[in-house]
Amino acid sequence: MKKIEAIIRKSKFSEVKEALHEVGVNFFSYWDVTGLGNEKVGKVYRGVSFSTNDIQRRQLSIIVNDDFEQITVETLLKTASTGEVGDGKVFVSDVLETYRIRTGEKGGETLK
Repeated sequence: MKKIEAIIRKSKFSEVKEALHEVGVNFFSYWDVTGLGNEKVGKVYRGVSFSTNDIQRRQLSIIVNDDFEQITVETLLKTASTGEVGDGKVFVSDVLETYRIRTGEKGGETLK
């Protein structure tokens, strides 16, 4: 099993969520995060200057069986991209075991 964590632009979240559902990833957790990026240029919005040092993003945490890793990552890369600095990152790590709290069963079947 794999844990796929993605940090994406908030504006791309709906599109990413729909694309993940289309490929069969029907459960994941997400939350709003703030981070620091490489972009050091200030922006002007409606005449007000603001810093881009603190970047508002959405973080997704997705656990999938090994056979879903590639399609999940490809879907994230394709749908979260705008082609500009600040599109985000995807991290993949191993998950040793999962347990379903309700029944106590363990393993990949708990992801269904």
